[in-house]
Amino acid sequence: MMADVSRRKFAKLVAGALLLPALAPMLSRKAMAANSTIKIALLLPGSVADGGWSSLAYAGLQSLQKAGFTVAHSESVSQAQMDQTIRGYADDGYTLIIGHSFEYGSAFAEIAPEYPDTYFFASTFKPGEKSPGNVEYVNLAYLQGAYAAGALAALISEKGKAVGFVGGGDNPTQQAMMRAFIQAAEKTRPGIKGMGVVTGDYDNAAKGREAATTMIGNGADVIWHAADVTGLGAMQGAAAAKIKAIGCYVDQRDVAPDYVACSFRQNLDWMVEQVGESVANKTFKGGDEWHPTVGKAWSVVNGSEHYNAKLVSASAWASFQQIWQQLDSGALKPTV
Repeated sequence: MMADVSRRKFAKLVAGALLLPALAPMLSRKAMAANSTIKIALLLPGSVADGGWSSLAYAGLQSLQKAGFTVAHSESVSQAQMDQTIRGYADDGYTLIIGHSFEYGSAFAEIAPEYPDTYFFASTFKPGEKSPGNVEYVNLAYLQGAYAAGALAALISEKGKAVGFVGGGDNPTQQAMMRAFIQAAEKTRPGIKGMGVVTGDYDNAAKGREAATTMIGNGADVIWHAADVTGLGAMQGAAAAKIKAIGCYVDQRDVAPDYVACSFRQNLDWMVEQVGESVANKTFKGGDEWHPTVGKAWSVVNGSEHYNAKLVSASAWASFQQIWQQLDSGALKPTV
């Protein structure tokens, strides 16, 4: 290092480094003061205590509040309440309104033009080629995440006969995730069968358990879900049958520690933080769809580790890591 930096430059670097601790609080206070002028509202389809989709986004909102932003949220907003809730926050002068469900894609496309000075973010795909210039959408690498889960399920299957997916709401995203999971399982381990059931419900543990039990009866020995409460039922069904389960959205190790191989955590808190910061630093991409890579949008976790070493072999994990990296770089793309 010293060969590349002159003594004078090095002295300046040292002096700057010594000043940083003193300047940091001042800079932080200035940033927080600037952030406080930005008001962010988060509209959630469920409870902040749902342990998944809504709670993770709410955690991101709390982080923004700690960073000095003025925040508010509404829980369990039904589709019938969306229009009134969106307009209420816009009329109250909120800078950014985040709609955290599939339905906000079309709702914002209709309402946003009436509020050109407000930013809108829908945590779903862009609904069409054209959208208002003050609305941003996101593709949270759902297909890449589902493909990765299907590949891992196949790699850790003991019998090598079949693996299964349990979905929630009957929408295009869940259907595509099911296809990506099946495609990955069958491509990663030739001869294995990928199965899937989209239950049509995110909030019915009994349906999830029934779907998992049916696939287990047909030979599946690994179950992955993307179905919130319904998915918890699927995991409980897997544990009851003493087969492996893979969690989704949050770290679900504690659901059945002896049977959960890992969880695919969706980094929704990070997403909310990034959107809030983009408004503050004027990089918000209105009219566009954000495409974070699978490595940004998802994390594979199991408590303080990445996976349960009793259920995932080192060789299976190494093979999975290669697939994960290819998905993250874009070298491998699901075709569903």
